[in-house]
Amino acid sequence: MDCIGYEWLRRSLDLTAFEVRHPARVRPVTRVLPGDGLLAVPAHVAPQGDDPLEHVLFALKHEGVDLQVLAQALPRVEAERLAAVLAQTPNGQYIRVACFLWERFTGRMLPSNARIGGRYVEVFDPERYVTGPARRDPRWRVSFNGLGTLHYCATVRRTPAIREGMASDILGRSQDFAASLGPAMLDRALAWAYLHETEDSYAIENERPGEDRARAFVQLLQQAHERKPLTEEYLAELQSSTVTNPFDKAVQFRTGQNWLRGPGRGAMGVSYVPPGPDLAAELMQELMMFANETPGHVDPIVAASVASFGLVFIHPFMDGNGRLSRFVFHQALCNSGRLAKGFLLPVSVAMKRHEADYLAALQSFSRPARERVQVTWIDEGEYRFRFVAGDAIFRYWDATACAEFGFRMAAQALDVELKQETRFLSRYDEVVRRVNERADLRGSDLGTLAMICLDNDGTISHRKRKRFADRVPEGVFDLIESTVRDVLAATP
Repeated sequence: MDCIGYEWLRRSLDLTAFEVRHPARVRPVTRVLPGDGLLAVPAHVAPQGDDPLEHVLFALKHEGVDLQVLAQALPRVEAERLAAVLAQTPNGQYIRVACFLWERFTGRMLPSNARIGGRYVEVFDPERYVTGPARRDPRWRVSFNGLGTLHYCATVRRTPAIREGMASDILGRSQDFAASLGPAMLDRALAWAYLHETEDSYAIENERPGEDRARAFVQLLQQAHERKPLTEEYLAELQSSTVTNPFDKAVQFRTGQNWLRGPGRGAMGVSYVPPGPDLAAELMQELMMFANETPGHVDPIVAASVASFGLVFIHPFMDGNGRLSRFVFHQALCNSGRLAKGFLLPVSVAMKRHEADYLAALQSFSRPARERVQVTWIDEGEYRFRFVAGDAIFRYWDATACAEFGFRMAAQALDVELKQETRFLSRYDEVVRRVNERADLRGSDLGTLAMICLDNDGTISHRKRKRFADRVPEGVFDLIESTVRDVLAATP
């Protein structure tokens, strides 16, 4: 086979890590070049044999960092082989990173007397990845700067979309937008945002909250600004406030296996199987630490995306994980200190409008993860699960697609949803003011008809006219329509 580096390791060592997105392949080129879905590598640069360490070192140098592959491949490298290469180049940055990761993944110490010198080497290149706070290892002079720890770490590549999202300063623009509104208009816009964020967060789960549940979820969203650290107890309390079935209310992380159901029958109807309860509890400790500590050090929308999608993939409760994950998104933004108290970006409203994109972001992880679980149907609602991949697939995941989606939804929430609603409220106020100057109408009727007319681009239907005909003169319907059209024309 012509694949090398990570894809060679994955195939040759029969690893269960996810497929490499842009595998390195030998091609008739003169230098290493990104190509159409691959990394083209000249033959003289490629590893020449079947030594796994050679492919590891090549991959670290040319392909970046794939912790999922490395966690499974490095323990297959003999300690003596690592020590021999280290003895030849004790200051080489890639062999030092390999030795550092080998010790972390195996829990063993390498038998090496090499004297390590030179500057500290970062595991993740900040030019290629969004990185977290660095943790230095003096033994190897290596700094681990991932989004998490080596027990649980997401990866976000600096794709053009990620770079553009970070440069757009959505939270800064949100502050400017809030400052541009008067207090009354801001309060009205945020009241709309909290209500519709609640409704659409439930709607994504194909549910419709009653008044009590809606009120509870609004209060939950408002708690995000309290910047209370995430704990198992706190998350269980939040989960209980969002579900009504008493059997689904949690007091701790789940102690049984759960799964997500799709449209198929039997085993084919299982669309995703999260990690087992023991691993889920361990990973949640890591994710909570990330969510509590990272937003001040990492772009807040990247941190929010990792925390939100990470919670969904771990699925720590039997129910309510989706709504809870969207709360975690808001809390990460609030934890950054970049949003004014009470301000809300209605990302669930944007997600509801772009459900296909939301599903695609979820499936960037859930689909390959599901392929690595053997599901046996026992009876209706009863299955046996066998995880054929190691826990590395849950510990180390590529969050790039999720962060790209997070940026798109945050921008949509500000630039479309909030600004559109504010524009609607401004138009509504102007229509009501102008009509009041020329007609005497009940405030409730005028308000209702103004909204109807604005929602229908300046038209009140015959059916609506008939409904209000006993208290609204025909000429006033025409006045409202003409006023709305004038206002719409003046504020395109």
